Amino acid sequence: MYFQCDPAADASAWTADEIWAELQRRVDGPDGLRLQRGPIFEQMVLPFRSYVCEPMRYGNMFLAGDAGHTVPPTGAKGLNLALADVRILFEAIDSFHRTGSRALLDSYSDTALRRVWRAQSFSYWMTNILHSRQDASPFERKRALGELATVANSRYAQQHLAESYTGWPHA
Repeated sequence: MYFQCDPAADASAWTADEIWAELQRRVDGPDGLRLQRGPIFEQMVLPFRSYVCEPMRYGNMFLAGDAGHTVPPTGAKGLNLALADVRILFEAIDSFHRTGSRALLDSYSDTALRRVWRAQSFSYWMTNILHSRQDASPFERKRALGELATVANSRYAQQHLAESYTGWPHA
């Protein structure tokens, strides 16, 4: 489980009891939900970072997965993107060995990047609705709450979230 904290925080400074108390504080509401405590086996401050290498190729060297792009964990897209890259690259290499055509190899980067940029957009959006910046203005905080309300109350926004979260058809 993740919770937002200062990126400069020292994760080892938090005891397990402090972490559970903070998590409970953040989920407290009128329903009386109580978290079931368990062992905390890893503590770290996770930097949210996005990166895309364009093109995802240099000569006959092809980049896939984290070698070509990273996304923050908020959108849960990293492994799915890596698998999509490998599938696209496999089809390109297979086609080259079967037919001698470099067409799919030559289009690999563009094909993979279409999905990568969609995932970057989704991860950025999810990060911004789920994590508020410490320096956010009252306007920005209320805009973010409005965005959450849209997702909670709009069938179309929910459909977009579900489709983006679970992935798109392979190109």
